[in-house]
Amino acid sequence: MADAITFDDFLKVDIRVGRVLRAEPYPDARKPAIKLWVDFGAEIGEKKSSAQITAHYAPEDLVGRQVLAVVNFPPRQIGRFMSEVLVLGLSDAAGEIVLIGPDQPVPDGARMH
Repeated sequence: MADAITFDDFLKVDIRVGRVLRAEPYPDARKPAIKLWVDFGAEIGEKKSSAQITAHYAPEDLVGRQVLAVVNFPPRQIGRFMSEVLVLGLSDAAGEIVLIGPDQPVPDGARMH
C-alpha cells in the first residue's frame, strides 16, 4: 500500500486533460517511447511529454486522443528531449502502459476533480 497523503497534498497535483496534437517515435530513448505534443487549452497551452507506450500505441493512432497528465511537475530531461508533463497510464497484466483518458469528450485543459 502507498504512503498516506493528506487531501491538501492531493490538491497540489494538477491533473488536466489534453489532446494529442502530434506524436513521433523516440528511438533515442533508453526504453522504447513516443514523443507527444499535447494541447491543454488556452490556460496551459501545448506541452511535450515522452511516454513508454509503444506496446499498445502507434504514434499515428494517438493524434486527436484525449489523455490525462500531471502538468505541474518540473520539466524532466529524457535523453535529448525535455518532457514538460507526465502523461498518466496504468500497467496491464504484462506491465505495459495503457493511457488514461476520459470516456466522453471534455474541454481540453479541464482539471481532474
